[in-house]
Amino acid sequence: MKPGILALCVLGLGLSKAGAWERPPFAGLPVTPVVVFSTDGRASLEDFAARRRIDAAELRRHYSATGIVRCGNAHGSGQLTLADDVITTAAHVLYDHNGNLRGDSAHCAFVVQAGPQEIATPLDVVGAIVGSHDPYAESAVHDWAVVKLARPLREATPYPLTAPQPGAPVLFVARGAVDWGAGRETSMQACRLREALEQGTEGTREFAFDCSTNVGASGAGLLDGEGRALVAIFVGYRSAAPDQPLPFSATHYNFAVTIEGAFRRAVERQAALGATAQAK
Repeated sequence: MKPGILALCVLGLGLSKAGAWERPPFAGLPVTPVVVFSTDGRASLEDFAARRRIDAAELRRHYSATGIVRCGNAHGSGQLTLADDVITTAAHVLYDHNGNLRGDSAHCAFVVQAGPQEIATPLDVVGAIVGSHDPYAESAVHDWAVVKLARPLREATPYPLTAPQPGAPVLFVARGAVDWGAGRETSMQACRLREALEQGTEGTREFAFDCSTNVGASGAGLLDGEGRALVAIFVGYRSAAPDQPLPFSATHYNFAVTIEGAFRRAVERQAALGATAQAK
């Protein structure tokens, strides 16, 4: 394990739930890409727009709902979902190894880039609905969280939801990865939702997927192939050699939790509590 990268759980094949970044005691330590598939296919918003012949400014506006979740001494990724004051992310971005909240509302915020302006909005972490309050002790299908913002965030447009389709193309949109734009910039990558790995009692499912990513991006969204609606959130990786570029395989993959069952109902419940819900 490289210094400064905290692998949050050790399971079976290797490192897992490595998506939340906790600030290391020493600055300037090297950061090794985690679970890259042969080559790193991530692109900046500008590069992605150029490849697709899309207006970069419009693309940046469309995906400004993706932001960084800062909580206590850690950060992950998350996105405005279904309403202008509801965030989806991974539970382990909010809860530490001991099942304790990483911080209170005064020390947990959702940060987006809206044009030239960076906006930080406090999170109502006490009122969060989560799949588990002790996510490190449970399987990945329970590692989800739905959190209200302290006030509506009207500078970004929330993502609607859609049902996952096994084997379908997805667009992975993330912020917070520590090796990408100093952990601040958005990365985009088109890949595919692969094998279903586990079914949760609350209706969620764990899927492998083959986009590259790194520590700090946990909770980031997998959208449908058109990049319009949210399907799942990134939770972690499993790999026999996470610091080496390798083909996607049963021993080298990232995994996500689908927004289904209790997870989806939690989003809908939180969205109904006063913000402007978006059409499904």
